This record gives sequence, structure tokens and C-alpha cells, in this order.
Amino acid sequence: MGRGASALLDVATPGTTFGIGSLPHLSAAQAAAYAFDAFDIPTVPSLPRRSPAELEVAQTLIGVPGVSLGQYGAVAVDCARLDPDAEVMTDLEGAQFIGLRAFLAEARAREHVGAVKWQLLGPISAGIALLRAGAPPDVAFGVALHAVRSHAEVVGSAIAEALPDCPQLAVFDEPMAEGLMAADFPIAPDHAIDLLSGAMATLEPHTTVGVHSRPGADLATLLAAGPHVVSVPIGSDVVPLAGYVDRFLAHGGWVAWGAVATGGPIGRSTRGWQRMSQVFCDLVRAGCDQELLSSQCFITPECGLGSHSTSVAQQVAEELQQTSLSLMSEAATARFVLGA
Repeated sequence: MGRGASALLDVATPGTTFGIGSLPHLSAAQAAAYAFDAFDIPTVPSLPRRSPAELEVAQTLIGVPGVSLGQYGAVAVDCARLDPDAEVMTDLEGAQFIGLRAFLAEARAREHVGAVKWQLLGPISAGIALLRAGAPPDVAFGVALHAVRSHAEVVGSAIAEALPDCPQLAVFDEPMAEGLMAADFPIAPDHAIDLLSGAMATLEPHTTVGVHSRPGADLATLLAAGPHVVSVPIGSDVVPLAGYVDRFLAHGGWVAWGAVATGGPIGRSTRGWQRMSQVFCDLVRAGCDQELLSSQCFITPECGLGSHSTSVAQQVAEELQQTSLSLMSEAATARFVLGA
């Protein structure tokens, strides 16, 4: 682990919460206030309902020569102009960073000095987006890596300048990595690992870096890229991967468990903790070190909340905090230690 990881992970406490991805707010100021009130680690919001420029693909690829925001928020790509060596422009005053600007203003107003979290689409998924637009694979993934590295460096530096006393957690989202091991996936697993590790290397000297995956992504491949934090929805599908999870924890990694569901109708419940405690029981039985499992974990929503309402976002925040409290209580921890 580098110094950037230590700055945040050495002071993090089990059950600390942070957000994942988008929020539904139309007001950037209200979204920023929610980001500070809802999560233990305030999370920079993206606001695709307010501006389609804050959709993940657009936010990551705008500024690449040959890429523009088309009608109705679609990304328009002129494949003939794509060049992996061309300079990428990161306009922090542009529409794709409305959420970031509001977040930094809120942080300054609150005189925030704790950790902050932000996210960006990862190079694997950005490359697939360019591939689907017609770019050849070598160009698509070369441009994607260059774009992600360039934007990440500028965003990370801007946050460090505005909030110099705030350790950063930067998470690369890889929603299109679920088919990594499929025979028809456009790149080999080793290439995918190199892309992701190359993006993280831009920030690692001074930032805790992570990767967010969705159900079905090959966790072993993502872990091989060397993140400090891996963010995954919690479910029975991670139990067969107990060996990978245990080794990751033993080397100082932290898991951000997506314990609160964000798909489908959402109501008030304690299902987040019930599901989490059951999976923890199963992981311990499968060989995971119980102490590391319970002490090196964050708690998050499964995915972003951009497709829901602000009232639902508030319900998710409340269940997230309840799940965190359940994890931290000795009685709840004993539940999966004893396999109850």
C-alpha cells in the first residue's frame, strides 16, 4: 500500500459509509448537501438528470478530440479523429463537472477536513464505449486509458488544491467488465488488468484507489490490478470467491460492500444488514478471516441512485446508516462469528 492508501485506510473505521455514482437531484447545491449528510465519507455526486454531460461515459470521454456530446445526451464519436496520443482537455468549468464544483463549494462552506470520495468511469468500460462507437480495439482502449488518466489527474489535483487536508478515495467504475472472462470479450484479461492498473497508477502516490464492479464481474481479475479498495454488491455470488477476498484483506485491502439494494422498488427495511450478516457467515465458513472481514469493510449502496427520486435516496441513506450501526454493534458482530 502506498502513502495515499495509508492516509485514509489507517484512520478508517469498520462500517464507514460512502456513496456510489449518481444522484437524482436537479439542484447541484442540494445534491452536495446530501452527499455530506448521507455518508460518513462525503461523495462527489454526478447529476445526469440535471445534465446528460454528467452521465458516466460522457463525463469520462468529453475532452477527447473526436468526442462530443450529441443530441439528447448521447456521446458522438468521430472515430477518424481518435488518437491515443492526442491531448485530452479537462474543463472543470464544463457541464460534466457541475456536481464536483457544488461539492467543493459545500466542503469549503462546512470547513470539511475529513476524507472525500469521488469516482470516474474506468478505462475498460470507457474503451468498450468507444469500441461500440466504431473505433478499432487498439485505438479505443488506448484513447480510453489516456482519457481516464488525464481526467483523473486533473480532478484529483483540483480536490487536493481545494481541500488539502482531506485524504481522497478515488474509485474507477467498471460496469462493462462483467464479461471479462468470456471468449468474445474484446480484450484479454491481462490487457484489462494493465488498463486498470495504469489508470490507478496515476493517483496511487497520493490517493487511495479502488474499483467498483457489478454482479457478474470477474473479481479475481479486478483484484489483480492492485486496488486498495474493491467495491462489490454483497450477495451469495461472492462466497465462492472467499479465497480471493481473504488474500486481499490479508494484504491490507478493504472491501466496500454494496449492502443496500438500489435496483427495483425501494422501501424502508433492515434487509441490508440481514443479507450482509448471512453472506459474512458464509464467507467465514468458506475460510475468510472473521476479524479482517469485519474490520476492513466499508458499506455502500449497491449502485448509484440517479434513477430514483430524492425521497428514495434519503431512504437509502437511512438504511445505510442502520446497516453500519448493526455491523459495529458487538451483538450483531457476534451473530456471524457464531454462525447464528
